[in-house]
Amino acid sequence: MSDRLLGAVCVVASAAMALAAQKYAAAISYEPVGPRSFPLLLSAAMCLCGLWLLLRPTAGWETFRGVPWSATALCAGAVLAYALLFQWLGFVLATALMALPVGMAFGGSWKQSLAGGAGLGVALYLLFDKVLDVVLPIGPITALLGGY
Repeated sequence: MSDRLLGAVCVVASAAMALAAQKYAAAISYEPVGPRSFPLLLSAAMCLCGLWLLLRPTAGWETFRGVPWSATALCAGAVLAYALLFQWLGFVLATALMALPVGMAFGGSWKQSLAGGAGLGVALYLLFDKVLDVVLPIGPITALLGGY
């Protein structure tokens, strides 16, 4: 029952977030995407996840959707550390390090998890930086890239 309640809260919160994002506009149009795009994309993803929680059958108490609570707590801790270290480590490195415990929590080896996180970090960085023209922190990798 708590899953369905969380799903309903996510759907309502995503609708409120989408309404609030409608007012976002840059004073000067310097980026092709604009400040409204990311909150709208995030609210759409949040709404879909909330609907999934509302409509999916409930798992047992010892697990959350078939995943042990310890793995869920590990993932939550990894995302919290990611948020705290994001600016300091930069997008690529923080994403790779965040994917390590998350991948291992879902049964991957540390090598697979680290390789997947590094690939994900680089691919998403290139997508946001080159395609969507969104500025992300590079962090200490700047020295390796020669001052990029």
